[in-house]
Amino acid sequence: MARKRTATESKEVALDEFAFYKELRYFYEQNRKQIRAEYQDLSKKFLDHNDPSKGTSFLRTPQFEALEMYVFLKEFLENRPLHEVFQNWRSSTGPFEGRVSGHLFDQTAAYDPVFEALRKGRTRYANYIFALTMGTGKTILMATCIFYEFLLANKYQHSPLYCQNALVFAPDKTVLQSLREIQTMDMSLVVPPAYLPFLTANLKFHFLDEAGMTLDTMNNTRFNIVISNTQKIILKRVGKAATPASQLFAATPELHQPTGSAYDSFGDLYGDYVPPTEDDLATNQRFQKLQLLPQLGVYIDEAHHVFGTKLKNSITALRATVDALAASLEVNGTHLVACFNYTGTPYVGNEILPEVVYAYGLKEAIKNGYLKKIEVKTYEGVKERQSQFVEHVLDQFLKATDGLRPENLPPKIAFFAQTIEELNTELRPRLEAELDKRGITRSQILVNVGDDKLTKNEDLRDFYNLDVPGTAGSERRFLLLVNKGREGWNCRSLFGVAMFREPKSKIFVLQASMRCLRAIGDVQHTGHIYLTESNKAILEAELQQNYRTNTGELGGEGKSGQRVKVRPVPPPRTVTLKRIQKRVEVKEKSLKSGMDLALESVDLEGYRAFVTTTEGLPTKGSAKGKREELVQRLQRKFSELTLVAEISRYVNRSPLEIRKALAESQDGLPATVELVNRQNEVLYDHIIPRLFGELFEFKTFEHHEEHEYLLVKEPPFGFYEVTAREGLYTGLNDATDAQKAKSFHLDLYSFDSQPEKQVFADLLGLDEVKNVYFTGMLTHGQSEFFVQYIDPESNTVRSYYPDFLVEKHDGNFLIIEVKGDNMVDDPVVQAKQKYAEQVAAASKMTYHMVRSSTVSKGRHWADLGFPQYQRAEEPGLF
Repeated sequence: MARKRTATESKEVALDEFAFYKELRYFYEQNRKQIRAEYQDLSKKFLDHNDPSKGTSFLRTPQFEALEMYVFLKEFLENRPLHEVFQNWRSSTGPFEGRVSGHLFDQTAAYDPVFEALRKGRTRYANYIFALTMGTGKTILMATCIFYEFLLANKYQHSPLYCQNALVFAPDKTVLQSLREIQTMDMSLVVPPAYLPFLTANLKFHFLDEAGMTLDTMNNTRFNIVISNTQKIILKRVGKAATPASQLFAATPELHQPTGSAYDSFGDLYGDYVPPTEDDLATNQRFQKLQLLPQLGVYIDEAHHVFGTKLKNSITALRATVDALAASLEVNGTHLVACFNYTGTPYVGNEILPEVVYAYGLKEAIKNGYLKKIEVKTYEGVKERQSQFVEHVLDQFLKATDGLRPENLPPKIAFFAQTIEELNTELRPRLEAELDKRGITRSQILVNVGDDKLTKNEDLRDFYNLDVPGTAGSERRFLLLVNKGREGWNCRSLFGVAMFREPKSKIFVLQASMRCLRAIGDVQHTGHIYLTESNKAILEAELQQNYRTNTGELGGEGKSGQRVKVRPVPPPRTVTLKRIQKRVEVKEKSLKSGMDLALESVDLEGYRAFVTTTEGLPTKGSAKGKREELVQRLQRKFSELTLVAEISRYVNRSPLEIRKALAESQDGLPATVELVNRQNEVLYDHIIPRLFGELFEFKTFEHHEEHEYLLVKEPPFGFYEVTAREGLYTGLNDATDAQKAKSFHLDLYSFDSQPEKQVFADLLGLDEVKNVYFTGMLTHGQSEFFVQYIDPESNTVRSYYPDFLVEKHDGNFLIIEVKGDNMVDDPVVQAKQKYAEQVAAASKMTYHMVRSSTVSKGRHWADLGFPQYQRAEEPGLF
């Protein structure tokens, strides 16, 4: 019998599978004519002026669709909080009464978690999220929405629906600079001509970009746009008790307590939000001035900076500030109209934010030409060789962009360093040497690291002028950066991004890589991303987590097909597995004379380096593309003295002790030095680990726990959605009664390849097989049957879902994985196999890795565990 989900699990699954913003968009599209009939005439004119289908609109399609939803929420739903909108939609009441809602479901409790998440996060004001991927124009959209608000607020001065003032928040200084576009943009691009004079005469901008700046708005005035980063406005916690004098002159009105967190249901995703009390908070002059601006609207740019798991304290402080601001406005006889958040993704931690009202993804933006196409070069085998990495990246980038100068701007490439020290001592000297070799002047290098000794005022000015033709900044082509991968600097002429070291922040890899994708010119160019294997693995994981997309589809390499619904077939199938817990004890030993370093066993062939070029971000686990060997290898030349010093640094033993042990070893010190100088990595991959084995004794203790796991969890709405490609799926409708009895815990299996489908058919036809289940298609938490392993590239714990689980009539179980020949030796695949074999052995199962080529040749039976069916096609075989 299936295990019943807890309330928390039901909530997580429901939020993961159900996207309310899609239902809202569907309702709007189905009822657009009737809905627009209820709009104010000015709203209709504003939309018509910006509609791309009506001619020469400045707004792109995703920007206009988001604007449509903005006006829909304003005019038709009257700024209702989203939990109330959801409840009306679900029950077909309020504005949804008597209209086609588009949702087909019974009034079951399956939607309760969605409603509960929205209800718990309710605030005194409406809170909406617009998620448009980077490069699609979120800042322009935000400005357009503010201009729209002010036009309606002027015409309908007594209506509480429209913002009469706007506060624009940026999460940090770099994003704040990009928001200047609101102040400098040509309003005629989005505002009907008849209304331009009013905005031109009445808009008042207040840009708080300097520490200590005061806000000089006039009290109770309208049409102010205050642009600030959160640190300029946010409430601060009081570090000491208030004095009687400070209490006497305090100007802060009583703060209304926030009603709760919009994200309580996400646990560690957002952290537990404990509303601060009035005594915990101090105010500032800017906050006090904002309290006196009527009908304020709050606009938060790059909202995922605030929502991210790494900024939990900022989340709490910002929510408290907006809540307190709303309460203070009410005390002054007005109100906060709404909070509008603009972000690049509807996901955080692989879950959909419940307040999203519109989303436009990365895949669509690339497909429709709003971003550059993608080419990724993945470097394997370079390890510590940043010099080799920089040399090859520079060659490839210069070749790929030769002759390009879109919009009279030279293509640029950004090299990211992990630390300022790395940039100053490794990256910059190497880049300068490579430029010197090619006759390129060093003046084309720009350094921006946040250190006044390395980044001068001239560099900062040029950094902000990278896309301004005719300036000195526009001619800077090689950018050396530390911690500049996040949003806030928009360089359309950036054509390349290179990252050698693995940064501390995983999301930084995604943010930095996406920097070179902004479109430029009249044609769709290509952005070039250069990553080591470990950074490539991080990029793939972050793309999945933040965009929930098949990464290969971004470049046309992923699965294409139709989305289909798959449903569990009763009764629920389970499997019993043993989870393995390990504990290691370490005991020191003394080095002995005559130790064997086994240098003759070192395979130098394994140290060949390669670069793989793919168009589009590669699908996880895929190695498609052109693969070439890097033949130029620079080796450090060790002496006996420097080699002993390097080893001592790692093993933390006396250099004299290490020198004596190496000299008395079976291979001797000179032979050890000679081998290390041929291939430096041998020192770190073989010799030092071997020494550790001589220096320390390790004792490992294992503990096995047996549990029963569901092959497929119960879906929240009765089904899961998967992609099915033509010719690569089969289901109950295609099966005989005998086949149905042996398989199909889901009513449809969607395979990744023809060999997988062939293996399934072969296993299904064997008399020895009692049951065979395809388990490799549900890889996002829909199954409890998975193996945890340590990813060797990112050193993180991940989950691996094998392709097949087979039960034989003799009671034995097989776990089977079908893998392309080019991936069998991949370190990640090997790690999966290693841990799967351990779990299988502990659970009295066997694990089998099957190459696709053997399936195509019909020679896979022995690999499957059925050697009796292997065909003897070659002499000497069976």
